Amino acid sequence: MSENSRNVIELSQLTKQYGDKRAVDSLNLSIRKGEVFGLLGPNGAGKTTTILMLLGLTEPTAGTALIEGLDCARHPLEVKGIVGYLPDNVGFYPDMTGRQNLRFTGQLNGLSGQELEERIDELLARVGMTEAADRRAGTYSKGMRQRLGIADVLIKDPEIIIMDEPTLGIDPEGMRELLNLIRELSVEDGRTILISSHQLHQIQQVCDRVGIFVEGKLIASGTLAELEEQILQDGSYLLEVNVHPCDDKLLGMLSQQEGLEKIQKEGNTLLISSKKDIRGQLTRFLGEHGYTILHLHQRGGDLDEIYRRYFEKAGQSDERNDFEEKRKHGWRRRGKQARQGTDRA
Repeated sequence: MSENSRNVIELSQLTKQYGDKRAVDSLNLSIRKGEVFGLLGPNGAGKTTTILMLLGLTEPTAGTALIEGLDCARHPLEVKGIVGYLPDNVGFYPDMTGRQNLRFTGQLNGLSGQELEERIDELLARVGMTEAADRRAGTYSKGMRQRLGIADVLIKDPEIIIMDEPTLGIDPEGMRELLNLIRELSVEDGRTILISSHQLHQIQQVCDRVGIFVEGKLIASGTLAELEEQILQDGSYLLEVNVHPCDDKLLGMLSQQEGLEKIQKEGNTLLISSKKDIRGQLTRFLGEHGYTILHLHQRGGDLDEIYRRYFEKAGQSDERNDFEEKRKHGWRRRGKQARQGTDRA
């Protein structure tokens, strides 16, 4: 087995029960070395609880979570030595400069002197924060705090980095810089990165594989191509067609076509469900009957659409709508993370 094909995170029947609620339900998941893996799902789906178990901050009710062969519940300090954690709203001492905050973290991790100062300079340059290094952290934008947070995580040179909502509240330029840095940490450094996020478009750009969570269960996992193929194998095609004219006569004729299961009309756009790929058949039919195709798109190749279809397949349409509403409004925002040695060391 090559170094980059071995699993560094192994979850087996991982379960967490809170009273009558099963927050994580028999989770099986493997993440390979150097991989960027994205955990997707709405609030309460089980992602954060999974992360807490990986960090050794809560014990599983059943099953195991292993990182580099170490049981996260039984050996939390050893796991802590190889894992860095970036919370969704990383906290820094606002009256200290970025450099001073990094120095504090380095000292918590046993670094000092010239070695620490050189490492701070190196990391500030890597995350693009050299010019702002001696400004107070309280003056930083959200994107700057996230980049400083990555430098903070890298102080101890972790093999694995866990990020919770790293792109939340960042402007487009800051988003681009952060995503590039995440890919660099994986491709150039060979670090394994686990990201929990609801921002599907950003995850699509940066992740090698994704996992979709619904009510504590991982209902799908794989690359975008694999997830799309699995959905299409179930005979679930959705074709989006913008046609002129889009009249009742057309709807009547289409309803008689073989292979079409359901037709929805939204303005001049038709959403056509089928059990097979009907693009060629439909194009010929519309051309023969004098209709002009303005737009034709087979949904399923982007992460938003894949997520929607898996979610509906799991019978969770109401929760999906709630998820989409929260996604539009920034979704869940937690309080500030305490700046404690537990998070930093």
